[in-house]
Amino acid sequence: MQAESFGIVRQSSRRLRTFVAQDERIVEEAQSLRYRVFSQEMGARLHSNVPGLDVDEIDGYCDHLVVYDRQAEKVIGCTRLLSDAQAAKLGHFYSEGEFHLDGVLALPGRFLEIGRTCVDSNYRGGMVIAALWSGLADYIAANRFDYLMGCASISPGPSGFAVEAVYRQLPREHLGPDALRVAPKRAVPPARRCQRDESGIPPLLQAYLRLGAWVCGEPCWDEDFNVMDLFVLLPVERLAARYEKHFIGTREHRRETIPSIL
Repeated sequence: MQAESFGIVRQSSRRLRTFVAQDERIVEEAQSLRYRVFSQEMGARLHSNVPGLDVDEIDGYCDHLVVYDRQAEKVIGCTRLLSDAQAAKLGHFYSEGEFHLDGVLALPGRFLEIGRTCVDSNYRGGMVIAALWSGLADYIAANRFDYLMGCASISPGPSGFAVEAVYRQLPREHLGPDALRVAPKRAVPPARRCQRDESGIPPLLQAYLRLGAWVCGEPCWDEDFNVMDLFVLLPVERLAARYEKHFIGTREHRRETIPSIL
């Protein structure tokens, strides 16, 4: 079941191609990549009933944005996109399982949730993440979303989760307004906290922050993935001018050149 896809295709290089998967085979490739990254690399407990794939109840309501290596003929990066319209059919956003989002979801406008983002271990670096963000920006523009949101995960270091140390690294302008603060449904247990940052800010969270996202409160502890998740909210209007020009272009140009199915 496709959500709000519009056949987005962006060629980030001669070798890489970014698009919303329309073929079930490509979706399964993305789910296989997720399984390798989250289960085999990270040791996450995945509640999937399909061996070798990361599949849950949310997948069927999402569009799957992938980066495809034409030379190797395989999916090398992916993320799934859950719109507010599809979340209403499902009954919830993924983030609502981890955070109380009443203040955020009361905002006027359209929401898009990004989740399960991962990159093949042989391709990690700026190029694949940039390709995903470029495709995501086109998707946002075509469907006129007002907010991008999601959970950014931070793995524990050898000593545990450095909650306070992470916050010390975040510039004040990236902490959300008090009215949009969220509360985790499972706080990081005190016994699992540490003072020294041994993990650093992961690339996905760094990408959110570069684009102007807010971190909206204390993290949730995800026991299945053994990570702490920060809820991030990116109002599209907060996109810095250089990123809006690079990824999206002016709002008027977007509406004239990018089709929308709505």
